[in-house]
Amino acid sequence: MTTYMDALNRQIDRLFDEALGECGTGGDHWVPACNVREDENGFYVQVALSGWEPNQVTLEVKDKTLTVRGDRSGDEAGHYHVREIPDGPFCRIVTLSDSLDHEKARAVHANGLLQIYFPKREEAKARRILIEAA
Repeated sequence: MTTYMDALNRQIDRLFDEALGECGTGGDHWVPACNVREDENGFYVQVALSGWEPNQVTLEVKDKTLTVRGDRSGDEAGHYHVREIPDGPFCRIVTLSDSLDHEKARAVHANGLLQIYFPKREEAKARRILIEAA
């Protein structure tokens, strides 16, 4: 279950990520929309990357941090009248829980959405305790 402090930490992480630029290096950047949720079975990260190819994105887990990086340059020549589809480098950092099994993580990129799943370790999952009648 997500606690108030977990939610606050995620918001602070996002603010720093957006304010400091490409993972703290500054400069022009953009930040893709992201959903992060948790349930009794695992931790789910969704990153909106419409038009991106899987080979343009890298995922790295170190300690309790997931780093999602990508880079693509616009190859369309000409004068834009409207340009709202972002190009260039991005970096998103997500703080992970201690209860996750990083070795069993899976990632799928389909329909413009990168979905990353971290299952919870068995010992971290809630379990029911049966009450015996005396």
